[in-house]
Amino acid sequence: MQIWEPHALGETTVVHAGGVEVAVAGTTGVTVTPVAEGVWLIDAPEATGVQWKVPCVNTAAFWTPGSGTRWVPPIWNAPMSARLTMGAPVVSLVGTAGANVCTAALAESVAPVSFTGGLIEETGEFVFTLQGDGLRVRIDLSDRLYSAALAGVAEWWQQGRHLPPTPRQARLPVYSTWYSMHQEVTEEAVELQARLSKGLGCETIIVDDGWQTADRARGYAFCGDWEPNKEAFPDIASHVRRVQSNGMAYLLWYALPFVGKHNAAFERFEGRFLRYLDHMDAAVLDPRHPEVREFLVGRLAQAVELWGMDGLKIDFVDRFATPGGDPAPADGADCAEVDEGVRRLLHDLDARLRRTRPEVLIEHRQPYTSPGLWPYANMVRATDCPLSPQENRQRTIDLRLTAGPVAVHSDMILWHPDEPAEQVAVHLINALFSVPQLSVDLAAQRPDQLAAVGFWLGIFRRHLDALQLGVLEPAQPEHGYPLVRAYDGETTIIARYAPLAVDVPGTGEVLVANADPDPRVVLYGEGEARAEVFDCGGSLVRADRLRFDAGACLVEVPMGGLLKLRRD
Repeated sequence: MQIWEPHALGETTVVHAGGVEVAVAGTTGVTVTPVAEGVWLIDAPEATGVQWKVPCVNTAAFWTPGSGTRWVPPIWNAPMSARLTMGAPVVSLVGTAGANVCTAALAESVAPVSFTGGLIEETGEFVFTLQGDGLRVRIDLSDRLYSAALAGVAEWWQQGRHLPPTPRQARLPVYSTWYSMHQEVTEEAVELQARLSKGLGCETIIVDDGWQTADRARGYAFCGDWEPNKEAFPDIASHVRRVQSNGMAYLLWYALPFVGKHNAAFERFEGRFLRYLDHMDAAVLDPRHPEVREFLVGRLAQAVELWGMDGLKIDFVDRFATPGGDPAPADGADCAEVDEGVRRLLHDLDARLRRTRPEVLIEHRQPYTSPGLWPYANMVRATDCPLSPQENRQRTIDLRLTAGPVAVHSDMILWHPDEPAEQVAVHLINALFSVPQLSVDLAAQRPDQLAAVGFWLGIFRRHLDALQLGVLEPAQPEHGYPLVRAYDGETTIIARYAPLAVDVPGTGEVLVANADPDPRVVLYGEGEARAEVFDCGGSLVRADRLRFDAGACLVEVPMGGLLKLRRD
């Protein structure tokens, strides 16, 4: 079998998954098992790489978990990497109308792996190349929706694992201090925003960077000792109890890998760094050293054990990975690989926190989204994309497609003080299929802005099961998901981000959120339905009876507004 340059694998064994020839490098002990219609598992415990090709017919996109562009790449495209601390080992070639062409995934692994997907210009075929040490590959060639194929990968990653259940609290709206306050956090400011956000429908507050330092230079020189800034938080335990007495859960931010040059821990652990970051005024600790892990676990655990926090926002786990390759471990390390040190660190932290709070809340963030981290986090947030609702939409949907049991959170939502209420609603609708995190000064908002926030947070809460736990069907990944649908057994919720027609199911309640400036929503369906149209603040605009006699009808829904349809 030919191996397509420039991704030569060397001597190979050829096996078959359906009608596809798969070249497996570096092994002869390969088994191929059909597990579902059009789905195969290839077990090659001694392999160093696998490669196959499929005809590029009716293809529209190449989906990856990295939230980049979705165009079909050429074969000379640079490879992607995935490891415990960065990325997830899955890709999908998507056809027209969202049909799966080929979805490929690897069993979760601590060790780094690489994926390359690309078009052979001479033949119009698409080549998949997966490389790593010891591979278990899942290849889905079924013609179901690509979103269903990716959901199948997430289910496969969960098989045989005993993961702690995700608390309901992890799926309820959140207020974050980062964009609204940055490092200017104090007990009084946090308590005010906690009260105001609770009244709008938030159930958790996350206090971000600034609690541990009086410095306001936005660097990390004062991270590492992790003690409260006494000027801003003179009695942090009492402060936490006051916030919780209002019914809010409380999470505290930690930049896990960093120890700044102005901390006592910097001198203590010098020689046990992975590298020093000049632009951050901080070093990255090496988790392969047991004394480093013990120190970090103790520092973070005091937030829950001594101060009464409900959980932690654990930031920058991806920074444990060193660009260009991890350095060799120094004397005293008890494992060779950095990612194994990270796994041991997170395992020990999780075990200790759960002794005090069994349903502890832990937030991780893109790009550290590996299924290998599922035991240690029940919330994962889109990476920072301030005031970019379209990017927030794409990132949260990308996360949802393979997040498994973990609750997906939006990046913190903010807007300019002069933002129209309709556009505030658009920001929220773009995060509709995730847990929204707000980060504006709620005391400075106009009544119409607050009405939009309260109305849409009510939709998030009331329809949580359909939005977060139902079947998710995002259309056209090559265009950033301009139409997204989610449904459970009772409710279908559709978000429209472009002037596209909407197919209305024949049963159950249907909600259509309009985030596009064009209010003319074309509906296709059958029979009749009662329709109610609400503006961005939840006020009823009109109530009509719709007939789909000609198969389609037109309803005007204002930007930021909502259409509710109910069958008799």
